[in-house]
Amino acid sequence: MPTVKLADGELNYRLEGPVDAPVLVLSNSLGTDLHMWDAQVPAFSEHFRVLRYDTRGHGGSAVTPGPYSIEQLGQDVLGLVDSLGIDRFAFCGLSMGGLIGQWLGINAGERLTRLVICNTGAKIGTDEVWNERIDTVLEGGEQAMRDMRDASIARWFTPTFAEQQPLQTSRITQMIASTSPEGYAANCAAVRDADYREQLGAIRVPTLIVCGSKDPVTTPEHGRFLQERIAGAELAEFDAAHLSNVEAGEAYTRRVLDFLRA
Repeated sequence: MPTVKLADGELNYRLEGPVDAPVLVLSNSLGTDLHMWDAQVPAFSEHFRVLRYDTRGHGGSAVTPGPYSIEQLGQDVLGLVDSLGIDRFAFCGLSMGGLIGQWLGINAGERLTRLVICNTGAKIGTDEVWNERIDTVLEGGEQAMRDMRDASIARWFTPTFAEQQPLQTSRITQMIASTSPEGYAANCAAVRDADYREQLGAIRVPTLIVCGSKDPVTTPEHGRFLQERIAGAELAEFDAAHLSNVEAGEAYTRRVLDFLRA
């Protein structure tokens, strides 16, 4: 797959869809790669030039020294689109990708046409939770990432979905086992330090917030908090856990497309 060279490393990306269509950037969650969007790309690329990429520290992108910040990851997005000659774009990010979307909405809103932030919060988790996870991963290395794969099933999917769709569940959770421990830990620090609770009012771009009714990580309350503070934001809730784009599938794709094309 092609890469774009930034100042301190490379970003792995994939660009699909009509060359003259408006651009839609997709941003992955912590511990996954650009293939978490595979189910959406066929429908999205009928209407958009779809640009998805591996966040720094994930997949085929560079694992640079950490810790990272969401601002750094947001600047990566701007560096990527600038290198491809893209001025304005719609953005859809999930979990950590949703934090990146919030940063872009607050700091680079003039570049965005529409914003979709999914299964995320203005502040996710506590310092204690993230510090413990960082220590576990850095001490345990690749084995800790394999252990994280098994633990992530309960966070990312409902028991019913995991039971009925074992191949799909395995495909997605294998991504976390394949993630660099150093890259994962550096991104955990970025999520730990992000807090946009007092800045959400600066987002003026049309925004859709997506949440899962059974998401134990970023609950529907997180979504409603965002909606109340982003002017005119829409809210969509699906019967899903944390990876709503995977679990809700076609319903998720249709709702996001309806918003992006409005």
